[in-house]
Amino acid sequence: MEESQFDDILDDWFIESLKTYKDLHVYQLEHPTQVIEWTSGKTVCVAGYAPSHNELLELRLPLKLFADENKGLCAERDFKVAHGGFTDGPVRRLKHVPGTRCVVSNDGRSSDLQLWDLGGDESDVIGKTGNIEGRRSLSESGSRIAARLSSPPQVLHGAQSSDVRLTELTSGRTLYTLEADSADPLTSLQFVSDSVFLAGCCNGNVYVADTRTSDAPQLSPPPASSAPSVLWWTDASEGLSTCRLVRVSASGQAVISDLRKLGGAVSQAQLDVQSRGCDLDDVMVSWAPSLDDCIAVSGFSGVVQIFDTSLWRSELQEARPLFEHRGHTVSSQAEDGVPVLVTCHVWHPELPRTLLSAASDGSVHVWDWVDQSATSS
Repeated sequence: MEESQFDDILDDWFIESLKTYKDLHVYQLEHPTQVIEWTSGKTVCVAGYAPSHNELLELRLPLKLFADENKGLCAERDFKVAHGGFTDGPVRRLKHVPGTRCVVSNDGRSSDLQLWDLGGDESDVIGKTGNIEGRRSLSESGSRIAARLSSPPQVLHGAQSSDVRLTELTSGRTLYTLEADSADPLTSLQFVSDSVFLAGCCNGNVYVADTRTSDAPQLSPPPASSAPSVLWWTDASEGLSTCRLVRVSASGQAVISDLRKLGGAVSQAQLDVQSRGCDLDDVMVSWAPSLDDCIAVSGFSGVVQIFDTSLWRSELQEARPLFEHRGHTVSSQAEDGVPVLVTCHVWHPELPRTLLSAASDGSVHVWDWVDQSATSS
């Protein structure tokens, strides 16, 4: 693409963005990140995934994003580095432990975990404080990590369904192990209550288990699919009593099920995504924590797509996105013919239409999108 064409596309998108975004802020990392993890309502951690020596940063979001009125009068419009440190290897997973200034990382090459102190008011240095040895020295995709508020702090982790365990951080003691019959690589691991968690497998299996009991976990089998040996990615909405699962396949099929009725699908859709050869770490799907029925999907291309699942039915049908964030592809030219891909995204825990996303060119965007269907009605 010629420079003049690129500039024209960028100008057109900028004009369009004035109507489609309430807020849009851009930050450029030296190296791309595959993790964005909230450490508070106004700060996130990011880290590089180069084979060796990466930055681990805690970024403070632009204060303008949180101004209720007179946003134009707010001078702080940029990301700020609050704390920083360095890792000796890649960071493929990162999880903040609630109630602490600790994050836990995994390099994607083994199931071992690394523990980090984010620092405080007296120090801006992020320092490594220890390790937790995993069950497997080598792993195709590394460990998934989940954490919830607990005293003393604990993390749930594992690379496969057969090696998930709950570990106490201070002592390294194993408090619980998942007794699964298979050894499927995991694509997700998350708590849906203080004790109940879900382990989503790459083949679409989802285990539902309770850390308070040694009973065998419940198993939700993969949805029916026309594509053989397809990869699936899973996320669950918050709240045990109203928890819903969404599973998205590498072919773009999305299936929603109720945690209380794991056998069948509540609704499903064929998403309007660019199907490509995907690896375990490529695609992300996530429920909006403060916006009913909405999910975000990324990793198929350089776009983050928002879908309204309330429009879906029990029979498979095509679904168009409610909104698309195209900022990463529009603002970055493909190098050597390699397109820019979104590497991760995350919803803000309280601001309903605010997300952060990162891409393979090192860009990080925070954006508050406008629901055009609501403004036109």
